[in-house]
Amino acid sequence: MSHLIDSKTLMEQLEQDAPPVIVDCRFDLSNPELGHQQYTQGHIPQAHYLDLNCDLSGQVVAGQTGRHPLPEPKALCIKLGSLGISSTEAVVAYDGAQGAFAARLWWLLRWLGHDRVQVLDGGLANWVSEGGALSNALPSPKKAKFVQRASLTRTCQMQDIRHRKAHLVDARDEPRFLGRHEPIDPVAGHIPGAINIPFQNNLQNGRFKAPTDLRTQFTTKAIGLDDEVICYCGSGVTAAHTLLALLEAGYPEPSLYPGSWSEWIVDPQNPVARGDHDGP
Repeated sequence: MSHLIDSKTLMEQLEQDAPPVIVDCRFDLSNPELGHQQYTQGHIPQAHYLDLNCDLSGQVVAGQTGRHPLPEPKALCIKLGSLGISSTEAVVAYDGAQGAFAARLWWLLRWLGHDRVQVLDGGLANWVSEGGALSNALPSPKKAKFVQRASLTRTCQMQDIRHRKAHLVDARDEPRFLGRHEPIDPVAGHIPGAINIPFQNNLQNGRFKAPTDLRTQFTTKAIGLDDEVICYCGSGVTAAHTLLALLEAGYPEPSLYPGSWSEWIVDPQNPVARGDHDGP
C-alpha cells in the first residue's frame, strides 16, 4: 500500500461505512496559532486537528533537546484515542504545506506501530482543486483505545551519528544547509558528511513525484537502493517527508534523527560544516 492517498480516492472512502479518520496538521513555524485558526475557518469534513507543538512534539528542554522532540508515547496514544483513532483505524493526515507537517503524524503513527496511515498527496490545496468540500463544523467526539505496538520505524540518536556507516540526508533548503541563511536556529551550517536533498525536491506541482522519479533523485546522489539512510532537518519534522519519499521510491525503512540540527548544535563539541565542505 502506498503511503500516499489522492483526493479522489479519499472522497470515495469518506462515503463508505467505515471511513478513515482525517487529521488536519496545518502549522506555521513563524505563527504557531495560524494552523488552528485556519482549521476553524474551513477543513475537510469530519477532520480533527493536531498541533505540531502541543500534540506532535514533546517537552523542549533548554540545552538538551531540539525544537520538536518526540512526544511521550503514552501521552500521544491517549491523544489519538480521544480522536477516535484505535490501533486498527485507518488514518489520513493532511496539511497546507504539501505534506511537510502531515508526514510528522504519518511517521509518529508508524513509530507507535500503526500501519494504516497515509498522507493526502497535495494536501488541502489539491483537495479543494479536485472539488472537495470544506466545513467549519467540529467532528462529533468519539473515543477509542490506541495501543502502542512494535515500531515500524527506525531512529538514530545524536551519539550514533558519527559511528553509523550511512548516507546522512539533510532535508533543509540549500541556503540553510550551506550556512548562508539561518532564520530559526542560533547556529548555521550542517552536520559534516551530510548530503543536501531539500524536502521540496520530493514534489512536482505540489504533489509527490512518481516513485521512479523519486528513485532517480536519490540514486543520482549515489544513494543505492540497499544503502542505509539517516534523515534529519532542522527539528526532525520535515525529515519525515523525505523518509516517506524514500519509502515510495522503494528504499528500505530509513532512520530518522529526531533531534536533528537543533539538537546537534546544543553540544558545542559537535562539529559544524558550512558551504560545500565538511570543515568550519
